[in-house]
Amino acid sequence: MSIEPVILVEAIADAESQTPPAKPGSVVDILARTLWGEARGEPVRGIEAVAAIIINRVKRAQRHGGRYWWGASIEQVCQKPWQFSCWNENDPNRAKLGAVTEKDRIFRICLRVARRAVAGGLDDPTRGSTHYHTKSIAPPWARSRNPAAEIGNHLFYNDVE
Repeated sequence: MSIEPVILVEAIADAESQTPPAKPGSVVDILARTLWGEARGEPVRGIEAVAAIIINRVKRAQRHGGRYWWGASIEQVCQKPWQFSCWNENDPNRAKLGAVTEKDRIFRICLRVARRAVAGGLDDPTRGSTHYHTKSIAPPWARSRNPAAEIGNHLFYNDVE
């Protein structure tokens, strides 16, 4: 017995429409907005990979006594100046970031990924990476480093301090 593709698509769409809103400013909301701002053009696995970067940074901070230059909580890591460009005041996506709602399908996906990440139920496809960049740029910090993973349009690094 096979499942009709139309029924499966309708079930997925119905599940997406049932995604409850996140409280504005909550950890889930901030993480979901970061994921939407940084990876909304990526496949779900790419969105999960960016979430893993943030979780890996929090874990590294915890290993350093709860202190690290990029912050020690998901909120601090996401909103650390110049780390995730979508939060930069001069970034053209900043206004979009604040305005996106659950009516946006990709934002609903980001909310689901964020909830899983906050609950500790997200796999890490980046192999412990704490840094990433799009393939279209070559930041100075990535020179002479080999990416630990390539997912979607991003390269991920687990050897950056």
